[in-house]
This record gives sequence, C-alpha cells and structure tokens, in this order.
Amino acid sequence: MIMIILMEQMGELQIMFDDFFTRALIAGIGIAIIAGPLGCLVIWRRLSYFGDTLSHSALLGVTLAYSFSFNITFSVFIISAVVALLLINLQKRTKLAGDSLLGLLAHSTLAIGLVLIGFLTSIRFDLMGLLFGDILAVDVEDITIVYLGGAAILLILYFIWKSLFSATVNYDLSAAEGMRPEVSNFIFTLLLAGVIALSIKMIGALLITGLLLIPAAIARNISSSPRQMVISAT
Repeated sequence: MIMIILMEQMGELQIMFDDFFTRALIAGIGIAIIAGPLGCLVIWRRLSYFGDTLSHSALLGVTLAYSFSFNITFSVFIISAVVALLLINLQKRTKLAGDSLLGLLAHSTLAIGLVLIGFLTSIRFDLMGLLFGDILAVDVEDITIVYLGGAAILLILYFIWKSLFSATVNYDLSAAEGMRPEVSNFIFTLLLAGVIALSIKMIGALLITGLLLIPAAIARNISSSPRQMVISAT
C-alpha cells in the first residue's frame, strides 16, 4: 500500500515537472532566493556597475561553451571569475579609475563575444535568448543546478557574511579586527560570478544586473534593518 502511494506521488511529481510553467516558477524562486542577499551587498557596496561588467562577460562565456561543447554554467562562471580577477589585478597595476576599468572590461568582453558569434557561422545562436534569457525553457537539470549551486553559494555567504558586512561599514576597522576583508571580498566576487553563471540561461546577460539591483533597491526604501532588507529583496 505504501509503495502504491509512493508511486502515485512520484507520478504526480513527474507530471508537475513536465509542465514548463511549473519548472519556470521553481527555477525563478531558486534564483530569487540566491539573488536577494547578494543584491543587497551589491547595493551596500556600490558595485552595481561591477555586476554589470560580469553579466556582460557572460556572453563570451556562453559563446565559448557552444564553441567547445562545454557546460554553459561552468563556462560562464570561469569567464566571469577571470574577468573579476583581471579587474582586481588591473586596479593594482594601472592608474585608471575603477569605473573606467569596469567600462573597459564590460564592453571588451561583450564585443569579443559578439565577434566570436559572427565567426561561428556553423553554430546557430539564439542571440535574443542569450541577452534576455528564456526561463520557460528550463528543464529538470537546470533546476537541479540552480538549487545545488545556490545552496553552496548561500552556505559560503553565510560563513563570510560578518566579515563582508563589517568591511562594507568600515573596511579599516574590519581589517584591524582580523576579519580578513580582502579574502572575503575575493570570495564575494566569485559568488557574484556564480550567481550570474546559474541565472544566465533563465535571465540573460543583460537582465542579470537588474535581477540583483531592482529588488534590493526597492527593499532599501521599505526596510529598517539589513536583515529586513535581505528578506524583502528576496
């Protein structure tokens, strides 16, 4: 009797996942849970253009994934992480302002991605899908990646939250208290790259920044504490 009930429940679950709208809703909820707290940190740390730079570089990651038959999520994460590390390195080695470096990297990676798409005539690209996403096209594998990857991102964020928040309020004080804000900032950069990689297929390269910024910006105006802002943004 128990086996029959379990089989019926499994059948109902399978039917639910066969519905494209249900899959889109589940995936969207997963992305929202991840983007909420990270978006708040982006707002607090005034990194909106940094997120935009990483999202623009995602197009190059998708292009390389199609070219070499890589997993899109993995490829976008690698490219976004490389761009983030390149930015940190350039900030130390050049005299250019941060916003200039961000603009340089954002539009360079976007341009390189578009040029590669133009050369790869043997591969058919859905450019609108890459730029704006297609959340209705997600499958069970995408949902699994979103929730497993999202759980890892939120777990890491939980452990570095105190250091990140302290460095956001006062970087020098955080360093003086031994919280190692440089390490936390580096990890936070990789977490942002991870969010962009997870959501590129559903949200698109041009809309990911809006997913991070708009809810957090609205939540900031209706919240009286950081915790309330994170919950409201999510």
